[in-house]
Amino acid sequence: MGLTSNKVLVVAVLFAVLLFVGTVWWWPRLARGNWRAVSGRIGLLLATQVAVFASVGLCVNQAFGFYASWADLFGRESGQGVVVDHNGTAGAGGGPLQVVDTQQVNVSGGSRPRIGGQIQKVTVVGRTTHIATPAYVYLPPEYFQPQYRARTFPAVTVLTGYPGTAEALIKALHYPQTANRLAKNGKMQPMILVMLRPTVAPPRDTECVDVPGGPQTETFFAKDLPDAVSAHYRVGRKPGSWGVVGDSTGGYCALKLAVHHPGAYAAGAGLSAYYKAPIDPTTGDLFRGDRVLRDSADLRWYLKNRPAPDTSLLVSSSRSGESNYQDTLHFIDLVKSNRRTRISSVILDSGGHNFNTWRREIPATLQWISGRLSDR
Repeated sequence: MGLTSNKVLVVAVLFAVLLFVGTVWWWPRLARGNWRAVSGRIGLLLATQVAVFASVGLCVNQAFGFYASWADLFGRESGQGVVVDHNGTAGAGGGPLQVVDTQQVNVSGGSRPRIGGQIQKVTVVGRTTHIATPAYVYLPPEYFQPQYRARTFPAVTVLTGYPGTAEALIKALHYPQTANRLAKNGKMQPMILVMLRPTVAPPRDTECVDVPGGPQTETFFAKDLPDAVSAHYRVGRKPGSWGVVGDSTGGYCALKLAVHHPGAYAAGAGLSAYYKAPIDPTTGDLFRGDRVLRDSADLRWYLKNRPAPDTSLLVSSSRSGESNYQDTLHFIDLVKSNRRTRISSVILDSGGHNFNTWRREIPATLQWISGRLSDR
């Protein structure tokens, strides 16, 4: 059973409850002062506390998606990092995108792609950056319906925070289910979602920067990923066909990609985003003394000192519970001061930096970005 399995959580909770009941039941019999009774009390207390902590930890992990598997939890997850391609081909079959698995969408009728759509697990290899990373692609039901066989669809890159797991976008944030429901109810157009984490060179947090002498993460997301997906799926190829959404670190990346590359991304939504790339132990030296690169990674500096990009931005925060609230208000005012870049916002009365808050913002965000993308 996997780390995020509901069965594991149920077993852990039942074990904790049984140990608690057993401790209450056996405690009078262990009330003596000899070493066996004392050892028994210590053992029962330790076992009960470990079981309770394990149950709470599993529950929190399911809610926030910190670890995707037992190997990830114990540091044995190697994942895919940066791949250097020496023979000029990308991927085992020569293509930049390979489908490795499929799964149904957790909606009514989800076993049939024409009704529920489909989630495909893929591996993407950047032709120019040689970055390889796993991702999940949600294809809407219309993609499989005969009457739409010649139609192209807009696509949205969906990014997690750091470190994040791509699975959390499906299991915790429910992007495919939400997109399916909104399109079915006529509140957004059918769109392809490309879901992955921005950590394409794990465990390093590259903040979607083209690191000098390191991973060219920004180029991967601005060029390689859209090219690979468009070559494999029926995605609109004209400007305006792509958008990008993310939360936390992914939110910063989404805004930066839309600001730096408006020709690639017509709209970018940053949920609980920040506006300047940090430097800390997880990032290392991102800029290697390159002042231009450092300044460009500060979105406020960029919008003040560079020509305003022709793109649409959405930011979110909460009046209570989010540390980025004041920064978000200042960012909105900054963008409003130019006439070329458009800005929208979702501001909640309260909400923390967590999945529950983002689940409340995602439906409005998908509707917003749908209205700004073209399917041609």
